[in-house]
Amino acid sequence: MDNPIEAFVANVRHIAQQVLKRRRLALGVSTVVAVLGAVAVQFVPNRYQATARIFVDTQTVLKPLMTGLTYQPDIDQQVAMLARTLISRANVEKLMERPDLNLGETDPAKREATALRLMERIKIVPTASSNLFEITYRGTAPADARNVVQATVDLFMNSGTGSKKRDSQEAARFIDEQIAVYEVKLTDAENRLKDFKVRNFGVSGVSNQDYFLRISTLGEEVSKLRVELNAAEQARNTYRRELESEDPQLPAEMLARGSGGDGESRLDEQRRRLDDLLRRYTEAHPDVLSTRRTIAEIEAENRARKEAATRLGIKQGKAATSPVYQKLRVSLAENEVQVASLRSQLAAQQARLEQTRAMAGRLPQVEAELAQLNRDYDVIRKNYEVLVARRESATLGERLDESSQLAEFRLIEPARTAAQPVFPARIHFAVLALLVSLVAGGAAAVLADMMHPTFEDTDSLRQFSGRPVLGSLSVQGAMGDARTAGLPSFWALLALLVVAQVLWVAWMATRAPVQ
Repeated sequence: MDNPIEAFVANVRHIAQQVLKRRRLALGVSTVVAVLGAVAVQFVPNRYQATARIFVDTQTVLKPLMTGLTYQPDIDQQVAMLARTLISRANVEKLMERPDLNLGETDPAKREATALRLMERIKIVPTASSNLFEITYRGTAPADARNVVQATVDLFMNSGTGSKKRDSQEAARFIDEQIAVYEVKLTDAENRLKDFKVRNFGVSGVSNQDYFLRISTLGEEVSKLRVELNAAEQARNTYRRELESEDPQLPAEMLARGSGGDGESRLDEQRRRLDDLLRRYTEAHPDVLSTRRTIAEIEAENRARKEAATRLGIKQGKAATSPVYQKLRVSLAENEVQVASLRSQLAAQQARLEQTRAMAGRLPQVEAELAQLNRDYDVIRKNYEVLVARRESATLGERLDESSQLAEFRLIEPARTAAQPVFPARIHFAVLALLVSLVAGGAAAVLADMMHPTFEDTDSLRQFSGRPVLGSLSVQGAMGDARTAGLPSFWALLALLVVAQVLWVAWMATRAPVQ
């Protein structure tokens, strides 16, 4: 046959003929398999799936407000890690200890098997939204499955809070211990630095300058003061020469016309200058001493002028000295003050320079030790301040955890069990048993015919043997009718068997689940 459909139909017809020939065997095998299947299905328990959904809200109002003020962990990552690690051996044992689950086994082997079964069947799966989790469990009793899911939900919602509190307490305790250690280190460093400065008083007093830079700076200052002092002395000498060549008295005719008011004005000016200097300097300052000498000279000049005026018979108040001479004396006095000040500064700087040079062998080592002590102290102080800041941040974070939660667990769908058992359920095995019984009966008939073949026509015999058939004999009468005599009874029994199995499957489907 070239047509595949015709070949398939022919094969089906041939199998049907084989089954009809062995109908008693086929019916008997189908009945036995159906009964065995019904008995086996009764021992197969139905499994019911309980489901619950939890949404974890990590986007709270406090999260952006507390940015930079306290440490904020990655809540999304922590929740995802909690979902992956929740079904651990320790947590499963906590579930087994709950009295409402009826999982308390005393036998170690049974307890181990129960723990493994729970770890295998409890599933926590994130949905399309990363913060929405579905908790499922399959059990033989709907109520038990729902209780297991509810217990897992409670464990999931409470695990995050407890672990967070433990982490905060451990972090605070560790930081406090480190602060105590660094307080001791900081005190020791401060004492070492203090003892060093006391021991090297006057040697390590200059900051931000090493020995060679200090020598260079002092040398430049001494050279600058020498140049300024030399210029001031030359100016002083010039004033002295001018003063010696200048006549201190005006001519007689000018004295007769003049007055002594200029000396008094100079005296008032120097006294005001003295008051101004005393507000800024002490009595021992060179400028103060020079001004007092100038005042004394002016007073002496005024007395001499008055005496000269008395001798000349001029009334008091009209005698006067030369104004040029007076200005030269004032300039000379000011220059004397400047020279004295520059000499004092030069002597002080020269002494410092000589002292620094005298400590040439000791000062570099002292500065190196001071730099080392300062460096150690700065590092310890910086670490101490960082730890104190971290402690404040941890305290603020702990208070934030106590006042509110950065992640809120919401039970979107409470634990519930589906009314129908999940696949493969007992009803599915019952239907499978029905089909297997029918197939087993047909297969038994075909197998028996293959082991003891019979042929209905010459074509099948020729095809099976591969030899030519010489002829055939037909049977008439009672033997021919015997082959078809039992067909109505076969069909009736087969229909009765199928109806009985269908009714049994329907009864299995309508049975109420055990709660």
